[in-house]
Amino acid sequence: MSAPDFLDTNILVYAYEMADPRKRNVAQRMMRCALAGEMVISSQVLAELSNALLYRLSPRMPPDQVTTVLDALAPVRVIQNDREMTRRAVEAHSDYRVHFYDGLIIAAAERAGCERIWSEDLSSRQKYFGITVMDPFRADPALQH
Repeated sequence: MSAPDFLDTNILVYAYEMADPRKRNVAQRMMRCALAGEMVISSQVLAELSNALLYRLSPRMPPDQVTTVLDALAPVRVIQNDREMTRRAVEAHSDYRVHFYDGLIIAAAERAGCERIWSEDLSSRQKYFGITVMDPFRADPALQH
């Protein structure tokens, strides 16, 4: 079995964003891959997704719909944050000058044994601790699941 990919929060948010149908379609396809066990997320991603759906998405999603989304994501493997991952995020911040919370994403992907992070926020094609970031909205479609 090949290594799973890591799915960053911004991709999941686009799965529910109505303003950009192209990005929504790509994000929904990636979400299906995550539900099929091909991708992992972290507890941070779940928290950020909930926050975005409750406060940033327009229109905002009611809490009962957010819990439905979270329940739907139950099959996806979730990497839990802990002291060692937090320390590794600080190292990512120091080594790569990324925001601390982006460092947590990198640390979670590393812990999960991922070779790739799908994200629109991190620098596409950049390697962090040997993990390559890919922007699914700019990537070669053959690379996407």
